[in-house]
Amino acid sequence: MSQAIARRRLAALAALPFLPRAAHAQAGGQTGGQGAQPDGPVTIIVPYTAGTGPDILARLASPWLQPRIGQPVVVDNRAGASGLIGTQAVARAAPDGRTLMMQPNTFVMNASLFQTVPYDPVKGFTPIALLTRGELALVVNPDVPARDARAFADLAKSRPGAIDYASPGNGTPQHLGMALFALKAGVELTHIPYRGSAPAIQDLLGKRVAAMVLPVHTALPLVGAGQIRMLAVAGEERSALAPDVPTLAEAGFGGAQADLWYGLLGPAGLPAPMVRALNAALNAWVAEPATAEALKAQGMIPSPATPEAFGALVERDYRRWAEVIREAKITAG
Repeated sequence: MSQAIARRRLAALAALPFLPRAAHAQAGGQTGGQGAQPDGPVTIIVPYTAGTGPDILARLASPWLQPRIGQPVVVDNRAGASGLIGTQAVARAAPDGRTLMMQPNTFVMNASLFQTVPYDPVKGFTPIALLTRGELALVVNPDVPARDARAFADLAKSRPGAIDYASPGNGTPQHLGMALFALKAGVELTHIPYRGSAPAIQDLLGKRVAAMVLPVHTALPLVGAGQIRMLAVAGEERSALAPDVPTLAEAGFGGAQADLWYGLLGPAGLPAPMVRALNAALNAWVAEPATAEALKAQGMIPSPATPEAFGALVERDYRRWAEVIREAKITAG
């Protein structure tokens, strides 16, 4: 994502309204319970650059959390090494609630993608709250003679390795989503990694690459302009944004589901009362109509869940994507 786009996204979301202080007081202010609040300022580490999905969520959630935990909340971008630097900092932090992190599902993928990772995505962290999900779709440029996912798979089978696809980079959800589809369809595709989404999309529109996995909300304007064709959505259900587009499972590719998700985690051993308090506060935040509408405009679907359900998702995705990475022989290089 370019810095200009990042600034526009942050500016557009900066106006998201939150409850006034009077409403905070009426709601009881802080979430009560012994051990439910940290004893000092809270830092939410975002292991990625400003303007990315986890950064936007952290900056939007911070004003909501601050009066509810009775402490200042700041966002600290510690980008580098595909998110490993910031993630490692949280893994090593004390479990006192003063150091948290906002993560996409990339962090569980990285645990299998890199030969040496300084954290265990399942045992090294305390899942606090799943916040949002993002839908992905399989798209092609208009020159590709396929109108649905089955026809695309048949085309790829007839031309092993000759069909290429773009992604924002090695090991991204878009890359692994297409790799998973290729495994389930039994086809050989050629991956062309880019440094970010913008150049990848530009080459898709320029017909220099045939296909890509894109967030549904990103793809729809391009579909409407006739610049790309959406063949299938990769979620478990059809997208409310594109209800006429079938899922990959409906096309006969069961088990090819892929999506984006974002959530808040802390170091391993975070006290249970604190986890429950943070989870309740963030679930209330994503349930606010203004929050939900603002997030949906960015392709983020509010997805509140219990800490236990979020933890189960982290473990399930870790094992699932580790298998895809192994079977597809994907490396970080």
